[in-house]
Amino acid sequence: MDDPSADPAQLQRSLRFIRRINFFLGYTRATLRYLQRFSRSWKRGQTIRVVDLGTGSGDIPLAILRWADRRGLDVRIVGVERHGATAAIAAAHAADHPRLRIVRGDVLAMPFADGAFDYAITAMFLHHLTDEQAVVVLRTMDRLARRGVVIADLLRHRRAYHWIRFFTAFSNPMVRHDASVSVLQAFSEDEAIQLAKRAGLAYLKYHGHFGHRFVLAGQKDG
Repeated sequence: MDDPSADPAQLQRSLRFIRRINFFLGYTRATLRYLQRFSRSWKRGQTIRVVDLGTGSGDIPLAILRWADRRGLDVRIVGVERHGATAAIAAAHAADHPRLRIVRGDVLAMPFADGAFDYAITAMFLHHLTDEQAVVVLRTMDRLARRGVVIADLLRHRRAYHWIRFFTAFSNPMVRHDASVSVLQAFSEDEAIQLAKRAGLAYLKYHGHFGHRFVLAGQKDG
């Protein structure tokens, strides 16, 4: 799906399948859980600005906005996506949501100023990177976010590999290939914890989740 020459129709189908997986297997809820916890410290009427790195088709930002609307929270989100066709799909989904803006850009070279957002999030993206790139992204998230960071991703595990093969058995070839490769490229629990340490983000805490997933999340002191 990261290939710039990916077939647009197959990419559309693949992203639709991923949105369903994110919803049904709780990947979206994993991110929302920590934002909901952090929201206890938000002041009524305060605008909360969030940046989502590697936003894909924008399904998680849209879920966050629906959650915020139900609670009367003013949340504004910028979703960053490098892949041109995927960014265009995300922008189409965001067209009716003025509080979501999709920006095409490279997460390894973010143009935003320090502290431009309250929170930086990313989901199911970190495993696409090398260890060195992942550390850069964590430090970038820390730089962009005044208040906190939420990182949700896969765990590398033999059961996870067989599980994802089962769930994608009847999907298109693009999804079947990328899903299996994603698990093989994912981090172990110890590797995820070490990434946070290497990035110098002591406030991030590791949380294991159902479905061979983990979250690194935390708020900064003050």
